[in-house]
Amino acid sequence: MSFDPRTFRNALGQFTTGVCVITASPKGYEPFGMTVNSFASVSLDPALVLWSLRNDSECYAAFEAADGFAVNVLTQEQAALSNQYSKKDAHQLSKDHYRIGKSGLPVLRGALTSFECDIWQRYDGGDHLILVGKVTEMDLSPTGKPLVFQGGAYRELR
Repeated sequence: MSFDPRTFRNALGQFTTGVCVITASPKGYEPFGMTVNSFASVSLDPALVLWSLRNDSECYAAFEAADGFAVNVLTQEQAALSNQYSKKDAHQLSKDHYRIGKSGLPVLRGALTSFECDIWQRYDGGDHLILVGKVTEMDLSPTGKPLVFQGGAYRELR
């Protein structure tokens, strides 16, 4: 590799992404969430999405125990939620931030879109674990603007 990891990370940061909080509540764990920007669609038939989790994440064991997760696409008004659930060791969901979705997973209130997923597959992705989920339930808000991130900061679509 002819470049250092920090330069590579900075280069990747130039790609504008949406901001999501992934939520779950596997047996033995309180409902929790973590902020990610690694969400992507995979397939329409079957309906598959993916996201990735650092191998050294404090949430790794909980997602390893999970059978499912919910992807909550945040709105511009939810930057505080993004900040809250991105902090180390601060992942337990506040009761007023979520409801229980149709699949039994915690789903954030007010999200632009939420996808409730069964874990379809887990893949090794170097220093990350790639989790692919089969969407079983979905909520789509008819209004709102997405929270986006680029170059180390939140941005606004115009």
